[in-house]
Amino acid sequence: MPEITAIDDLTEAPHAEVFEQRDPRTVRLALDAGESVPAHTHPGTNVVLHLLDGRLEVSLDDESYELESGELARFSGERAISPHAVEPSTAIVVLAPTGEES
Repeated sequence: MPEITAIDDLTEAPHAEVFEQRDPRTVRLALDAGESVPAHTHPGTNVVLHLLDGRLEVSLDDESYELESGELARFSGERAISPHAVEPSTAIVVLAPTGEES
């Protein structure tokens, strides 16, 4: 039987783990307007960031991208990421192992 959970029931902030097991790691990211996460990497993973609502400015290394509600970004975890909420935003982030040694 599947476990069914509402996104709003994942209450840890800014990151709420979806699964106890972290392979692949799946989190709900919630940021208030103006809030950001410092630049960091996720070596050995591929990252999928699906913006459920709001608007994010996502810095990847020296490039910046704006995501709107419903959009999806896929990129290597080797890149330095720093999301910044232009408005209150909620996203699901999946960190999938590449299967390669780092």
